[in-house]
Amino acid sequence: MRVTGAGRGRIIGVMPGPYVIRGAVVLPEAELAWRFSRSSGPGGQHVNTSDSRVELLFDVAATKALPAVWKERALERLAGRLVDGVLTVRASEHRSQYRNREMALVRMAAVLAEATAAPPKARRATKIPRGINERRLREKKARSETKRGRSSRDW
Repeated sequence: MRVTGAGRGRIIGVMPGPYVIRGAVVLPEAELAWRFSRSSGPGGQHVNTSDSRVELLFDVAATKALPAVWKERALERLAGRLVDGVLTVRASEHRSQYRNREMALVRMAAVLAEATAAPPKARRATKIPRGINERRLREKKARSETKRGRSSRDW
């Protein structure tokens, strides 16, 4: 753990967590890999010396944290985003690397939660009740009569 800034009390290296994917399944810190680079955009003199852009990598294919069914679902649904089974999330909105790290963790948990969610239940087609259909046809006929009555040429 490293404290930065004179008297600021900001702690770098310990992320608040655990980041829950769903239920009791969490993102394991041991399986997360971080990369830092210079972020684009404004930032003054400090911008050229700080690596505030964050890339968070998580190996979905090799993880032991996800149940087998979830892992299979995630690999299938995230196929377009994975490079050799590794999911990458980037964050560079904030000037602070720490806040970008938090943002990347939240995004990673959200992406994995969505990818591992159970498929929605199939919609069961139901029959329209006869009374409802008859009422719709009656109202349709009445509307038709109203409109036909407007176009009479006997004036």
